[in-house]
Amino acid sequence: MINKSLIQQIKSDIKAVTSNDPALKSRIELFFNYPGLWAIINYRIANRFYRNGFKRIGRFIMGVSQIFTNIDIHPGATIGDSVFIDHGFGVVIGETAIIENNVLIYQGVTLGGVSLIKGKRHPTIKSGVVIGAGAKVLGNIIIGQNSKIGANSVVIKDVPDNSTAIGIPARVVERGRSTDPLGHNKLPDVDKELFQYLLKKVAILEHILIKDHRELLEKDLELDAIYKTFLNSMKS
Repeated sequence: MINKSLIQQIKSDIKAVTSNDPALKSRIELFFNYPGLWAIINYRIANRFYRNGFKRIGRFIMGVSQIFTNIDIHPGATIGDSVFIDHGFGVVIGETAIIENNVLIYQGVTLGGVSLIKGKRHPTIKSGVVIGAGAKVLGNIIIGQNSKIGANSVVIKDVPDNSTAIGIPARVVERGRSTDPLGHNKLPDVDKELFQYLLKKVAILEHILIKDHRELLEKDLELDAIYKTFLNSMKS
């Protein structure tokens, strides 16, 4: 991820913006409306200083960058090619975070640590991951390839490849690679599903109280089985 020249990496960063943002009408806009791109470019420069022993210069560059972009990237982090930080405000990427290629990060995302010990303490984000706005990915965990993290989720455990994780704490609710990686509006509504279950459960119990009928009891058992399967999928 760090073998390419600086110019090659910046070109791939620009291409990531043009590929992932339909709002872009002209490349001139890249200079005025994309703080995420500028934060990544500044990181590319700072990271080279940091890796070559000029750590204070690297920190200084990213400190100035943070003032202008409101994006906090530690120069010691490892960021691959074609990483796009969309809108970007409030994004925090810690020192030992590893982000592979073709990752899409929305505003307010934190790739943070949960420990004060030295060593790897921030997440590893595999290629093709999409992290929704406001999500917090915490600790030395791995987010698998092509997975999606729902907006405002708090992820504290590994997420397998080709999965969707949502909630606080985040749980995997879907497996299998999505054909629409940006389809945040298609994430399952866990609260709605639980509420619908409770409503159906109450309706069945009311009918049982009114009339003792074997068919209704069978429906109740069937609904319980569906609910248990749902709970097991949430725990996995």
